[in-house]
Amino acid sequence: MRRSRAAYLLLILPFIATLVPWIYNRAEPSLFGLPFFYWYQLAWVLITAALLGFVVYVTRERDDV
Repeated sequence: MRRSRAAYLLLILPFIATLVPWIYNRAEPSLFGLPFFYWYQLAWVLITAALLGFVVYVTRERDDV
């Protein structure tokens, strides 16, 4: 149960990372022609998907009793 609670706390990271716009509200540096704002947001979409997958894996119900 303790491990599950810690896994759920990981889901706060994407919220906090996108909550503070002064971190990513700029155009430089650009990556593949995309301003920092866009690739920062896209990176957090991918990171959030990975975090959700991890949380689902860790907190799933196990029927192999």
